[in-house]
Order: sequence, then C-alpha cells, then structure tokens
Amino acid sequence: MPVNSKNANRKETEKNHRRGKLQEKAMSFHGRGTMPHPNPGELRRPKTLPELFSSGRTVVEPVSSSKPPRLTKLLLNVTVQGSLGALQIIISPESTVDDLIDAAIRLYVKEARRPFLPESEPARFDLHYSQFSLESIGREQKLISLGSRNFFMCGRKENGGLVGSGSSESCSKEAEKVGKTGFHWLKFMGF
Repeated sequence: MPVNSKNANRKETEKNHRRGKLQEKAMSFHGRGTMPHPNPGELRRPKTLPELFSSGRTVVEPVSSSKPPRLTKLLLNVTVQGSLGALQIIISPESTVDDLIDAAIRLYVKEARRPFLPESEPARFDLHYSQFSLESIGREQKLISLGSRNFFMCGRKENGGLVGSGSSESCSKEAEKVGKTGFHWLKFMGF
C-alpha cells in the first residue's frame, strides 16, 4: 500500500502533539476527584446522611383530603391570522375569552409582529379553537372551562369584508349563506 504524504504528515503531527503531555487522563476525568484513591479495589461511596433516619421512623407528609392545588396561571398559544408563529400568553384561569383577546392584541402590537393589525380594538376580533373552526368562542366564557390551550384569532367578518364598520356576523352564519348558493367552493377561494 503506498504511503500518502497526507497520512504520513498527520501521524507526525499527532506524535508532536503527544510529546510532553501526560499519558493518562486526569483523575477528575474518571470522576475520582483530584485526590488519589487510597484503595483502588474499593468503590467510592457517595456522600449521604446516614443519620437522617437513625431513629427508625420515616417522615411522611400528611395527605390532605381537601381540594387539589389550584392553577394560578395558564400558558396559552394564540395564532393570529396571517402571522407566522403563535403568541404565548400567560394569563389567569379566571379570565374570560375577551381578556385573552385583549392580551393577545397587546402582545402582538408590543412585539411589532407582521402583518400589522389594521385595528387594535379587541371587539374587532374573534377567537376560534382552530383556523378550521367556523364557530367563534363566546366572549364571556372562562378560559379554564374551554378545554384547550391553543387558539386562533382572526378579524371579525363584516358585511363588506374583514374588519370595518357595520353589524358583525359569525363565520358559521356566513358558511350557512354559502351553503345555500349554487357554487359552494367558489366562495371560499380568494380571487
């Protein structure tokens, strides 16, 4: 087998790096500390407190038969329509859906996410369980009773299009209207 100059050169550099260095690895590398072990045949015992239960009794926490611990905060993910990532919002479980929409809009504006919202008024937005859900969630419902931690927020549909003036309709009513017309699938396509 012919000797490559690259392989020969690599072997020489490895020898040069080994010169003047210890042949064995440090004792701390093997988890023994810096002090030499007095009996190499014995295993080192971890430091414990053997007198902790020397009286023979065991310590047992009293089990409380009262209520389980209450949740103090919830971590919720809210995806805003057209935005790339979900907002992570920490909020009280006693808060309502209206409070969550308000907090999501404030955080969205504070982080200067894109696309920019045309309005930052919470009444102009609806919260859904997913982007495929037609029913919006009621604004008075408590967050703890919703059963989900991931939501989708979009602008309310108005008579003329997205957020604007006029009376608002839910997505389910709009879907019913589309179902009554002839070409159902054409209404959902954006031309």
